[in-house]
Amino acid sequence: MARFTLRQLELFAALPDHSTLSSAAKALHVSESALSHSLSELEAAVGEQLCVRRKARGMHLTPTGRHFAAGAREILRSAETLVGELAQVRGELRGPVALGCYTGLASNILPAVLEGAGRRHPEVNIGITVGDHTELLAALEEGRLDLAIVYDIGLPASLQRSVVYETEVLAVLAASAPLAQEIDIDLADLAGLPLIMLDTAPSTGYTELMFSQRNLTPRIGSIVPQIDLVRALVGRGLGYSLLMSRPHQIPVSSEGLPLVTRPLRPRSGVTSVVAIWPAGAKLSKRAAAVLDYAVEVLEAADPH
Repeated sequence: MARFTLRQLELFAALPDHSTLSSAAKALHVSESALSHSLSELEAAVGEQLCVRRKARGMHLTPTGRHFAAGAREILRSAETLVGELAQVRGELRGPVALGCYTGLASNILPAVLEGAGRRHPEVNIGITVGDHTELLAALEEGRLDLAIVYDIGLPASLQRSVVYETEVLAVLAASAPLAQEIDIDLADLAGLPLIMLDTAPSTGYTELMFSQRNLTPRIGSIVPQIDLVRALVGRGLGYSLLMSRPHQIPVSSEGLPLVTRPLRPRSGVTSVVAIWPAGAKLSKRAAAVLDYAVEVLEAADPH
């Protein structure tokens, strides 16, 4: 049986994230020679070449090395889970939770979740990954996340999910816009105005679908990748936007310009924000506790 240590696995599991041994060593806070020696010992223990090292062209893992790195990460996660379970036997929650969050939600929900869950479970270390749906689904599939908070739009049916709060699409306008005086707004009344579109999955496709379902064509003003920039452009009167309702949303742009949100007539884009995790996987008690707190705090702050 091959003999290697958890430390060797920890060092090797980090290599797929780096193109050179030098950058990997720096990130791992070890010397390059120590990392190279650990890698050589590991290859000797398993009897396979795991990595190709060339000074001029950097480093890359062999197919066997990529497979071994994925397995090493799984072993390390299992070891962390075991330590956490031993703490749970003592009535404690302790250890890591890898939490993903959709980019457009992150600034509104993560501060409250991290503050409150951290206060309630101080020995639980919550790591955050922010990205679009495509990035988060890949991270879940690769085992880099325990769970992710996303919109329940276009998700694989096989994923396990739990509703965090209900939401719907709202029109976002500058407070000075004529339509800001309306109680609710027909999408047809917006179609001729410049749309400031958020360019992330699934937001872009969902917005386009809403217009096509009404046989309308939006007039695109700008397509931008960040929600704060969307709101800033709207605040300056350069157009309107269509964004999901979200908790803890203040009615001003990042520049302090007043914004208003109005429901659509008829209501549109009604969906849920959900926590998702892979089929067949069981949430650790730590991850379940973070999810429970997220539901508790975000339901209470739901603007509906």
